[in-house]
Amino acid sequence: MKILITGGAGYIGSILSKDLLAKGYNLTIIDNFSHEQNSLANISTYKKLDIINSDFRDFSKYEKKLKSADIIIPLAGLVGAPICGKKPYEAQSINLDAQINLFNKISNSQNILMPTTNSAYGTSKGKVCNEDSELNPISTYAKHKVIVEKELMKKKNWISFRLATVFGMSPRMRVDLLLNDFVFRAMYEKFIVLYESNFNRNYIHIKDVSLAFCHALDNLEKMNNNIYNVGLSNANLTKLELCEKIKKYLNFKIIIDEVEKDPDQRNYIVSNEKIEKHGFMPIHSIDDGIQELIKGYSGYKFRKFSNV
Repeated sequence: MKILITGGAGYIGSILSKDLLAKGYNLTIIDNFSHEQNSLANISTYKKLDIINSDFRDFSKYEKKLKSADIIIPLAGLVGAPICGKKPYEAQSINLDAQINLFNKISNSQNILMPTTNSAYGTSKGKVCNEDSELNPISTYAKHKVIVEKELMKKKNWISFRLATVFGMSPRMRVDLLLNDFVFRAMYEKFIVLYESNFNRNYIHIKDVSLAFCHALDNLEKMNNNIYNVGLSNANLTKLELCEKIKKYLNFKIIIDEVEKDPDQRNYIVSNEKIEKHGFMPIHSIDDGIQELIKGYSGYKFRKFSNV
């Protein structure tokens, strides 16, 4: 089976690419290495790997590879609300227009495994969100993902993964994700300021994201043409609960600001029951992630690795 990944050198892509190669797939990675990362160095020995250094919007650079692929995994994008707010025109071009253009170049006989986001639920007001729940995207990033998902559903063979907030170490690290950020602050700044500390969010380890994609590849017929929330069912946590988990391992001060509003107004509880019924269960806990991050950050002391 031939798989093509856009953004395969990114935070999720560099983990997923290694797992796919280890399973024996033929893999083509399209990435422009915009963060000057060397995140594919450890997999370059695989003979079934092909790397094309290109902006994925330039289809002329990989059109033949795209047409011959059995599976397309579009990971490339400006990921997260802050970077999309900072670069709105690029976000429109990369996260929306180019994704739809990519779909139009993919035949109905090819399969698309698309990462979307459960931040599309916006705020659930105490209700548990499943895949049929009303979407209420707040950020530009989430709004683009909702439109892309609707376009994806017009295809014949597709799966959409509404990912929870991802955490964990990666060859192309992101320190700006919430748990990753909190652990970094706890280690090196010794305090965390919480705005709207009672806001809930769901979480998933980056390795489990990769395992979810691999699980879908093994169960395409059963899972095809569906949307799945992908997160830890026991990790619908408030920001304060998240900090309290970190406190088991690190000594730092929690400062709760009850005056200022958090620019990120996401507040939702998510059910992951649908994908669990299809046999997928995450294997990495929040505690696993915290301990991993503490070890991984032992030599950092700076915030170079982020999207903004």
